[in-house]
Amino acid sequence: MLGTLLSIACGGALGAVARHLTGLGFLRLLGPTTFPLGIITVNVLGSFLIGFFVVLAAQRGLPHLSPFFAVGFLGAFTTFSAFSLEAVLLYQRGDVVASIIYVTASVVLSILGLLAGLALARALLS
Repeated sequence: MLGTLLSIACGGALGAVARHLTGLGFLRLLGPTTFPLGIITVNVLGSFLIGFFVVLAAQRGLPHLSPFFAVGFLGAFTTFSAFSLEAVLLYQRGDVVASIIYVTASVVLSILGLLAGLALARALLS
């Protein structure tokens, strides 16, 4: 258990650094912009990587790397990759309605959660 937690922590540290460096890279490459290109990049790249990893781990017998890479690294790099994986897994299992509900609810409720957090912080801090 402790080894798994350490593996997740190490992967998470590297994923967070990679996310930060990706954002800095886009800032240096394109200059300041209001469009979140760095975030889109990590979300799409993270989704690609988790898809690739799931197949690789299954075919090569590497599920022991999942805590480090899928949970730790990709979890810190982008939570969107896990979201994408769960949506596709529901769809592939034939539960199309659940997949649509999951995607819709995740996006809508996350935005509502953000708005609620903004409102509460503004109310408490003003």
